[in-house]
Amino acid sequence: MKGTRRETGPNKRPFRMVYCGQGNMIPDESSLQKELKEKFLRELPASEKIFFLKTAREAITSRGYPACEDLFYYCYFLTLKERMQGFRDHRGEGFMRFLMVEGTKRIDDEIRLYAERLERKKKPQPDVMGLRFIEFFSQ
Repeated sequence: MKGTRRETGPNKRPFRMVYCGQGNMIPDESSLQKELKEKFLRELPASEKIFFLKTAREAITSRGYPACEDLFYYCYFLTLKERMQGFRDHRGEGFMRFLMVEGTKRIDDEIRLYAERLERKKKPQPDVMGLRFIEFFSQ
């Protein structure tokens, strides 16, 4: 298709890019949403999907965060943190303990990064599109 290309590589997300004039390429929103939904369906079991959706609803309604890719990753990393806390009883000794501590630190850093981004985009009123965001992932 003329005017589009698929970005791939170690530092690029695999989604379709669309030509927007003056030599610029931007991500195709529908392609990006599809990639995020596939990640959601593929990587999270049912109980974690429910946690993810509850977290997203709370972030949109009570914190005023906009429905966007940053919100997806904020909720995703909070869900991974919840998963890691479930392993706390089984963390054991030595190397496994080190992996748990380092993994938790990295997840906390990602959560903090996305929370800061969302705070900058925060809206005074809940995002109307937010309910569509939750509905999109719950289908």
